Amino acid sequence: MTEKRTFADLLWRAVLYGWALCILFPLVWVIYESLKTNPEFFQNIWALPSQIQWQNYSNAWNEYGFGRALLNTLYYVGGSLIVSLFFTTINAYALTRMQFKGRNLIWSLIMLSLFLPGVNALVPQYVVMRELGLTNSLTGLIILSSLGESVFYLMLLGGFMKSLPKDLEESATMDGASLFQIFWRVIVPLSTPGIVTVAIFKFMGYYNNFMGPFIYLSDPDKYPIAVQMYQANKLMEFSADWVTLFAGVTIAMIPSIIIFVLFQRLIMEGATMGAVKG
Repeated sequence: MTEKRTFADLLWRAVLYGWALCILFPLVWVIYESLKTNPEFFQNIWALPSQIQWQNYSNAWNEYGFGRALLNTLYYVGGSLIVSLFFTTINAYALTRMQFKGRNLIWSLIMLSLFLPGVNALVPQYVVMRELGLTNSLTGLIILSSLGESVFYLMLLGGFMKSLPKDLEESATMDGASLFQIFWRVIVPLSTPGIVTVAIFKFMGYYNNFMGPFIYLSDPDKYPIAVQMYQANKLMEFSADWVTLFAGVTIAMIPSIIIFVLFQRLIMEGATMGAVKG
């Protein structure tokens, strides 16, 4: 038994170290490639830079538009996150804590949407956005992203809220609290780990969203970071300035890395509590 446990432990450690290597090595490689000159990159892609080239980051920020794209991304992601998180929290509360006719039917329809390919909605969505004059607009993209509820986030936050004791709402009702006061002052504070977890997942989804901005935005000055990176990659066919592109990739990675470092504990706690208790 001891030998089996030892072998399983070693195998598990090997898998973890393998995953860590697969994740960390590309990040480190991109960063030190971004500090080279183009001749150094083409001579030996594995060698360290002879002299650090910070100018690559300035070129990526200004000439390739990564600075403008990052600001566009912060506006798009921030607006979408605030509005969509508000709707997700209200929807999760209504579907898990309130009793009303048709609730089970609504849950069934929501679950049914899991089996419908999202690509089928692209054409009707585009027609509606065009008729409303919301194409080529970051604000229009925020509206579209905010109103498109995700089943995964709704189930995650709903499972977390469902685990809260009903006595809390009953006590608040006896004290004369209204429905909104119960939601805002009781449920929301207690659901903070779940809300933060959903917010981080939403942030990553919006930040890495490529298809939506690529379809609805036609002005390059409005491109978010994902589309701008695609455009910069297309330019490499003519300029082959790969070290500047690596600098742009590094700039694009910074917000995601910061979010992960700051909130990794809350991500694990919120996801685990919602999954186990829900």
